[in-house]
Formats: sequence, structure tokens, C-alpha cells
Amino acid sequence: MAVLVEAISVIVRADSIAQKFPGGWERFRGECPNNTICADGELVRIGFMAPHDVKLFIDHLSAHGLTYLSDGVAQDIVVADQHRGLAVACAWAEFGRVDLHGERGKQIAACRLTSSTVTELVTPDGWAYGSSISSQFMFVESGWVPEFMDFLRNENGLDVYRDLKTGKEVYVGRANA
Repeated sequence: MAVLVEAISVIVRADSIAQKFPGGWERFRGECPNNTICADGELVRIGFMAPHDVKLFIDHLSAHGLTYLSDGVAQDIVVADQHRGLAVACAWAEFGRVDLHGERGKQIAACRLTSSTVTELVTPDGWAYGSSISSQFMFVESGWVPEFMDFLRNENGLDVYRDLKTGKEVYVGRANA
């Protein structure tokens, strides 16, 4: 199978969670900082919009027995960027793009266990392509706000901006805001 990759995704081997994370799957699930988790039985994905939040989550996982890197190669955890793919060398995961439900023009990024032959894609509960980052992607460098965006507020873990071109509110999820 495969898991969705949107924005910046932390991908964790499911067998590593079962074997190394204290409390296993139930505790791991309970300690995820947002609702972007999805799992295909082989890999688990949690999505983030800010690199700093990714680092904090990986540090948390490392403090609980999972290993990110050894000699520059991913061990239990790998980071995947929706546009650039895997951030480091990784023998156990592969990144690619697929047409959602075979529909051209609805291409999304995904990650699967290298040895997996199943092509079904798993997404977070409630995920819909039309309102997803996959269909409406915009990248903003960390700490920099484009001149066409106006910061409005932070509420419920979201930084809220107004797109001055469209007047619409734009949200940046912050796991640790």
C-alpha cells in the first residue's frame, strides 16, 4: 500500500513503532500532534506545514526509541516533501506520484514500503482532494510572509493569513503553536 505525502510528511515504519515505541501503536497514535495521521499497515504518515514542527516531532520520536538517521541513512523514520521526495537516503521507502483514482490532473505524492506490491493509497480521515494541499499547493519560506499575505491571528494551532489578492483566509497548521 502507500500513504499520502502532503507538505512535509514524517514517515515511520509501522514495525518500528510496534517493536520500539513504548506503548506501541496506541501510545504513538495518542502522541501525534495533529490529525493528519494515516497508516497502511506498513508505514505511518503524519503531515506538517513547518520544518520546525517536523524537527520537534522527530526529536520526540527519537527520545522514545525510534532512530531517524544513522550514517546519513534513514532508519525508522524518513521525511518526505510533497515536491522534492525523500529528504535523505532510505532503503525501505520509495516516493512517487500517482493519479488519484486514476483521474488525470489529480496527481498526488505518496510513499510506500519498498517491498510492497499493493498500490492502494491511504489518506487521513476526512481528507478530500478538492480542499487538500495537493490541489492548492503554495510554498512559503519559513519565517517569511509574502507581501500579498497579511497575518490575522493564531487560533487552534493555525496561523491565519489573508490573501490580499483574493481576500480569502489561508491557514498554516502549526503542530506546536
